[in-house]
Amino acid sequence: MDILHCPFTYKTGRKKIKDLNMIDSSAFQGKKAAYYTLGCKLNFSETSTFAKMLEQMGVTPAKQGEQADICLINTCSVTEVADHKCRQAIHRMARSNPGAFIIVTGCYAQLKAETVASIDGVDLVLGSDEKANLIQYLSQAWEERDNTTAEINESTIKSKAKDLTPDSDRDAIKAKAFESPGKGEISEISAKGDIVENSGKGEVSKQGQFFAKKTKNIRSFAPSCSRGNRTRYFLKVQDGCDYFCTYCTIPFARGFSRSPSIASLVEQARQAAAEGGKEIVLTGVNIGDFGKNTGETFLDLVKALDQVEEIARYRISSLEPDLLSDELIAYCAQSRAFMPHFHIPLQSGSDEVLRLMHRRYDTALFAHKIHLIKKYMPDAFIGVDVMTGTRGETPELFEETFQFLKNLDVSQLHVFPYSERPGTAALKIPYKVNDKDKKERCHRLLTLSDEKTKAFYSSFIGQTRTVLFEKAPKGKAMHGFTDNYIRVELPPAIADPALDNELTTVTLGNFNAKGDALRVEN
Repeated sequence: MDILHCPFTYKTGRKKIKDLNMIDSSAFQGKKAAYYTLGCKLNFSETSTFAKMLEQMGVTPAKQGEQADICLINTCSVTEVADHKCRQAIHRMARSNPGAFIIVTGCYAQLKAETVASIDGVDLVLGSDEKANLIQYLSQAWEERDNTTAEINESTIKSKAKDLTPDSDRDAIKAKAFESPGKGEISEISAKGDIVENSGKGEVSKQGQFFAKKTKNIRSFAPSCSRGNRTRYFLKVQDGCDYFCTYCTIPFARGFSRSPSIASLVEQARQAAAEGGKEIVLTGVNIGDFGKNTGETFLDLVKALDQVEEIARYRISSLEPDLLSDELIAYCAQSRAFMPHFHIPLQSGSDEVLRLMHRRYDTALFAHKIHLIKKYMPDAFIGVDVMTGTRGETPELFEETFQFLKNLDVSQLHVFPYSERPGTAALKIPYKVNDKDKKERCHRLLTLSDEKTKAFYSSFIGQTRTVLFEKAPKGKAMHGFTDNYIRVELPPAIADPALDNELTTVTLGNFNAKGDALRVEN
């Protein structure tokens, strides 16, 4: 059976979370919340949705320097470095907001729920299935903490008032909330969703509550269409992944591929337009796998969204090359609103390394997709993910990757050094690349990327393109992107707040001082 909460008895089977309509939001009125997001665009989109959910409960974002009552950290676990950054962010949030109710969710929370719950200050950890019911879990845990605080104030604190410092007061409250319920009751759930029965010895744990189902039981889809502080909206169209590449933990963190209906996504796009949105980025974990559970296809979705005429621009965040169909490329080339901008994960330009990674394509197929995009859309910006230093990548195989990319007509490389992840099949591959070689390979690929991006930008100097500008602080330059994803800078002298979220036709000049954008010609 699916276990949702701890502690509870075997007799009840499960402790149901509250119905959203039955939650009393009065306890949250006037509370302040702080948010910290690590990882991908999908995470940022989901964090914006969490903020919306809390705002509907009366919670407002904490301003800079203002102490928060609730802290939410949305985590990533794509690399070992990402795990480390997550722990740092949690500690930093706890130090900066003493006494705040701290919630942790995201991929690291799913994979290491019990570990995260044991971090000092953490109150609630939600896995990939549970985060869709953030408000219900928060309300329940908040109420339990308030009740426990009242008990402590009436009894424990009275009897030990002389001994308790503010820090130990917090520990006592948390310890009381998680006292062992006794033999035969369930006191916690492991990160894998396994039931851990209490020993009955009466141990006291200061650990926060954590909820994370097994990967195979992750079935919920948490809708998200959010703007946050950005001009562009991010529409979540898919979640999870069925690919299980040898280096990756994301399928374990996000569950199997699933998506909502096209009708529901069209409705969300219409709502974004009603709020003033002009550009939407389609996000997900493996969005080309859209519709596996609904009988629809990603091409069907693209065609349906293209009919929402109030949205002027769509971008596709990332598409696996084997799922980027020739028909989809042809449609985007003649579509009303899908931009000439693609992001395609390659990972390696060596067929042998692709085989070791269990990728579902070879370099010939990848090159075909790039050539076809450029045939239909010569001005298209193409970003490519590439990972280097993976197990099995000998110097000779890396050279294959470098030469393949050097000869490929792409605009930018997103370069990642391989990071070993516990439990992945890649650990069985014997050949291991040392850190020094990884850094050198990354440096060569990043240099190649800079050359390609500069060449792509330079080819459009003097041309007229349409830019969607984003607001900037007073006295600062405004920035935006052309249809084909060239970053454009509007100098402070001619920057105008009225241009925020407006499509503006400009003539592209030379590079700015940083070399990361083209200036608007006066």
